[in-house]
Amino acid sequence: MATPYSVCFVCTGNICRSPIAESVFRAQVARAGLADLVSVESAGTGGWHEGDPADPRTVSVLDEHGYETSHTARQFHASWFSRLDLVIALDEGHLRELRRLAPTRAEATKVRLLRSYDPNAAGDLEVPDPYYGGREGFEDCLEMAEAASEGLLDAVRNEMERAA
Repeated sequence: MATPYSVCFVCTGNICRSPIAESVFRAQVARAGLADLVSVESAGTGGWHEGDPADPRTVSVLDEHGYETSHTARQFHASWFSRLDLVIALDEGHLRELRRLAPTRAEATKVRLLRSYDPNAAGDLEVPDPYYGGREGFEDCLEMAEAASEGLLDAVRNEMERAA
């Protein structure tokens, strides 16, 4: 079997936004029957929470909406670019940092913003960090991930067809 198309979602600490996006997109991939063809993971730009589970509010929101909740935080490493097809940043700061980390220009082009796949995002492509707020921020993050996941899946399918 060919190597799966690999997508990694990246936020700051890998305990809020990126685990939500990872769980939502993994479910989308599974519903599309592509679980064997698309690999989905997440990481943080920093290592503060490495080895920790997702924030309890993340787990609660995912669980209540029927998504996978098992998660262990880890830090993104520049060496991963060579094995990843797409690196999905959750905000502009992550986008800039990841593109700076990319060893080559070609690898820097693998970095995209999650909400760029949401046709209704209307230019506001940030997924706000819910960490310092209440539960509603986590719900908002989930809604943004769900709104972008179909467009992201279409983009991944197109890339896979082009590569075939």
